[in-house]
Amino acid sequence: MTDATTLLVGPFNRVEGDLEIRLEVREGRVSAAYANSPLFRGFESILQGKSPIDALTITPRICGICSISQSMAAAQALADLAGKTPSPEGAKVAQLLHMIENASDHLMHFNMFFMPDFARAVYADRPWWDQVLTRFTAAKGSALKRAVEARAGLMHVTGLLGGKWPHTLAIQPGGVTRAPSVRDKVRISADLAAFRAYLEEVVFGGPLEQFAELATIVQLSGWTGGDVALFLAISDDLALDSSGCGEKRYLSFGAYPGPNGPLFKRGTLVDGTSSQLVPEQIVEEITHSWMLGQDAHPSRGMTRPDEDMREDAYSWCKAPRLAGETFETGALARQAIDDHPLAVALAAEGSVRARVIGRLLELARTQIEMERLLASIDPRAAFMRHVRIPDDGEGVGMVEAARGALGHWVRVEGGVITSYQIIAPTTWNFSPRDGRGVPGPVEAALVGAEVRDGEETPVSVQHIVRSFDPCMVCTVH
Repeated sequence: MTDATTLLVGPFNRVEGDLEIRLEVREGRVSAAYANSPLFRGFESILQGKSPIDALTITPRICGICSISQSMAAAQALADLAGKTPSPEGAKVAQLLHMIENASDHLMHFNMFFMPDFARAVYADRPWWDQVLTRFTAAKGSALKRAVEARAGLMHVTGLLGGKWPHTLAIQPGGVTRAPSVRDKVRISADLAAFRAYLEEVVFGGPLEQFAELATIVQLSGWTGGDVALFLAISDDLALDSSGCGEKRYLSFGAYPGPNGPLFKRGTLVDGTSSQLVPEQIVEEITHSWMLGQDAHPSRGMTRPDEDMREDAYSWCKAPRLAGETFETGALARQAIDDHPLAVALAAEGSVRARVIGRLLELARTQIEMERLLASIDPRAAFMRHVRIPDDGEGVGMVEAARGALGHWVRVEGGVITSYQIIAPTTWNFSPRDGRGVPGPVEAALVGAEVRDGEETPVSVQHIVRSFDPCMVCTVH
């Protein structure tokens, strides 16, 4: 292609919710991209006028994939509103539930959302294609069957501790509703052991600790076990280490907070330099969003849809910025901000390969930490403390969903919610341009992607988009 053309790509399959991306293409490469979240859902508006405690029921319904993440953010926001903290043992159980959901999400992303794209006929001449076809063909691959079985076993724990999944009500501002017994710990330990055995046999092809100790990209390249090795071979063949490279600005709200701080650190990483996160610097811009009002910090923001859908806007998604800058969020960001040496090296690369390996690295580390956390839970302790929600005040809950930074900001007046604002991970990653015309993270990462002659849904674009793992229903709530 030598002349400038426009491609409208979407809806994307295997994505939670609707996503549409407009591509400007010149000489066989994407020269500009515009990400559109085309479905407005309005959960922030639904919450207005409700009792604060209703947020624990309503916000998990935003998404059936990360409902525990939404529960955690809502419970933290209400606890902050009340000026209280959950009981220590209750907080541990809540964190275990949250870890299980995120680990499950990482597993499903790799097996069901990302790898099946390499089974496309366009890759039939590649030396690895037959193996991918057998293992990852959508709905048929052998790897998918094993992954679903392993995930089901892991999710037994959410049934035991949370009553159900998704949309559990077990997580409360004061702790959790289920106090696990010694017998429960034995059963959970068996579930975690089975999940570890699967990961070490199939996904990593070796001990999790060994993978978690990889410190350099050279060491990573020498990994020869499991489906990780297959992905690395694909990555080398397709140069995924230079595909979808972002702006290398990363953000984490800090994952799994405990008495001594979060397990994975809170902060930012910009061009290899770590800094403290200043939440007061967050602003949601709406210049190119179908929203009315003005740019504002979420504690003072509003969600008023522009039903006329003005022409200078192109998405229902707002544009979150931190100190005026775009930031990428997700497992790669978490692990790099947590100073894991391999993740730091991958963050400097900022590619499709980096994001996928970042999730696999976090999957290994999370399994190890789940086992440690379970061992520390004391069944004799209290798992809930009373928390009275005040009639007036403000609170914030900031957690890390599988896809990245998730924040809830609530304001209560006269016993009812007057404002509830949410910024989800995909809101950060798939934001439209801001008032200065600066593209959001995925829009920037798509520039330079190859578009072959005749492609209406470029496969390189698919890989880049899926490396961010969009969840569009969370984006627009």
